[in-house]
Amino acid sequence: MIDNLVAITMLAASQATAPVPYAEGSAQQRTATAIARVQAIDPQIHSVIALDPTAMEQASRIDQSRRSGGIAGEPVLLKDNIEAAGPLPTTAGSLALANNVTNRDAPLVARLRAAGAVILGKTNLSEWANIRSNHSISGWSAIGGQTRNPWALDRNPCGSSSGSGAAVAAGLVRMAIGTETDGSVTCPAALNGIVGLKPTVGLVSRTHVVPISHSQDTPGPMAASVREAAMLLSAIAGSDPADPATRDADRHRTDYAALLDANSLKGKRIGVMRFASGFGTDAAFETALAVLRERGATLVEIKKFDDQSKGGDELKVLLTELKADLATYLKGSPAPIPVRSLADVIAFDKANAKAEMPLFGQDTFEDAQKAKGLSDPAYKKAREASFRAAGPNGIDRLLKQYDVVALVGPTMPPAWLVDPVNGDQSTGGGAGSLAAVAGYPHLTVPMGLVKGLPVGLSFMGSKWSEARLLSLGYAYEQARGAFPRPKFYRTIDESPEIAPALLPRR
Repeated sequence: MIDNLVAITMLAASQATAPVPYAEGSAQQRTATAIARVQAIDPQIHSVIALDPTAMEQASRIDQSRRSGGIAGEPVLLKDNIEAAGPLPTTAGSLALANNVTNRDAPLVARLRAAGAVILGKTNLSEWANIRSNHSISGWSAIGGQTRNPWALDRNPCGSSSGSGAAVAAGLVRMAIGTETDGSVTCPAALNGIVGLKPTVGLVSRTHVVPISHSQDTPGPMAASVREAAMLLSAIAGSDPADPATRDADRHRTDYAALLDANSLKGKRIGVMRFASGFGTDAAFETALAVLRERGATLVEIKKFDDQSKGGDELKVLLTELKADLATYLKGSPAPIPVRSLADVIAFDKANAKAEMPLFGQDTFEDAQKAKGLSDPAYKKAREASFRAAGPNGIDRLLKQYDVVALVGPTMPPAWLVDPVNGDQSTGGGAGSLAAVAGYPHLTVPMGLVKGLPVGLSFMGSKWSEARLLSLGYAYEQARGAFPRPKFYRTIDESPEIAPALLPRR
C-alpha cells in the first residue's frame, strides 16, 4: 500500500503543473495530485495555510467504499475560519487562534464528508474575514501572509476568501469553500477568474464557523465551473438545529447540478443593472450581454436605482453583531485559546503588535467594542432599514418593477495592486452589497479579461433562487466558451496584452 501511494505521489508531482481535469482517477490519485500541486505551485501565491495530514487516509477510505458520482473523491479546501475535525487549528488567520484545534466538524464539513469529499486542508484569508481594520490589505493574515493573485503576483486576490479563490484559479483544486458577509465569496471569485456563489443566508449552516454577522454571514462554494459549484452547494446545503437561520433550508435545497440547463436563458427577461456598471468593465460586460441575447434572453435596461440612498447603516449592524457573535464563538471553543471575547482579541493584538499589526491596525475592532449590544434600539432600527432597502425595496422591487427573473451586472473591477503602504485601493463596483445585506443569493461567473485580468458577471435574484441563478449562469458559461488560465506573471506588465504597449516605439 505504501509503495502504491509513493508511486501515486511521484506521478502527481510530475504532473503538478498540468491542468487538472474534473473527476479523473481515484480519490487517492486526485488527492495526491492536489497535494503535489500545492507543494509545487502554492509557494508563489500563499493560498494554503495548511494541508490536512489525514487527506490521503480520507482518500483511501473513499476508494475502498467505492463511492462515485457528485463530489465523491474530490479534494476540497476550506477557508480557515471553518472548523474541521482533525489536527488542524481553525485560525481565521490570527495568531490568537493558532491553537484553536476543536476536533469537531462544522455541519457543512460533515456534509462534505458524507458526500465523499476529501478535506484537503485550509486556505488563507483576510484575517478575521477582513473586519479588523478599514485600512486592511485583502488576502493578508498574520498566519498565512499575503495571498497573491495567480494572474499577476503583484495583484490582490480580494478577500476575505482570498485563498479559496486563488487556490481554485491556480488549479490546486477544482473546489473550495469560502464565506461571505459582504463580497467575500464573490469578489475573490471574480478577481481570480472562477465561479463563486453566495447562497441565501440560511441555506448553509454557519455553526462552527468563526463569525462576523448572523444577519449576513454564509459559507458558499467556489469552483472552477458552474457545475462544480452546483455540486458543492448540493452537498453543503441543509438545515441545522444549531443554526436557527437554516430552519427552512431542507424545504428549499435540491440537486442543483441536476437542474442545470444550457438553454435556460431562452425566453427569460433579465434586468441589466446599468446603475452598478462601469469601473473599467464596460467592454467585457457588453460582450457578455451579447452572449445572453444570443442565447435567447430578453435584456431589460435598469439605469437608475433610487432606493440606494435610503438604506440603513450596514456598518452599525456588522459592528454590533461582530462583538456579540464572536464572543459566543470564542467562549464556545473547546480549545485552549487565550481569547474569549472581542476585548481579549484587541488586547492580544496590542500585546503582539509586531506580528499582528505590522501593516495596519484594528480600528474596526475597536469601533465594534463600543457597540451597545443586540438589544440596542439603534442597532435593531439599522438592521431593519438595511434589510428593507436591499431586499423588499431593492432586489425584490427591481425584479417586480421590471418584470425580470434575475439581475445581471459586472461583479467588481479588475484586481488592484497589493499595497502594504496604503492598503486596499479598489475603486469599488457592482451591486453585490444588495444581495449581501438582504441575504439573497449572488452568483458570479467569469466573463472576460480587462487588460489581462479577469472580471466576473454577477447574477442576482430573490431569496432561495439559487437553482435558477446557477442554471442561468451555466447557460452563459456554456455559450461563453473556455476561459483562459492564469499564467502567474510577476506583474501584468509581462502579459501580451500590456507588454508591447510599454516598449518604446523607436
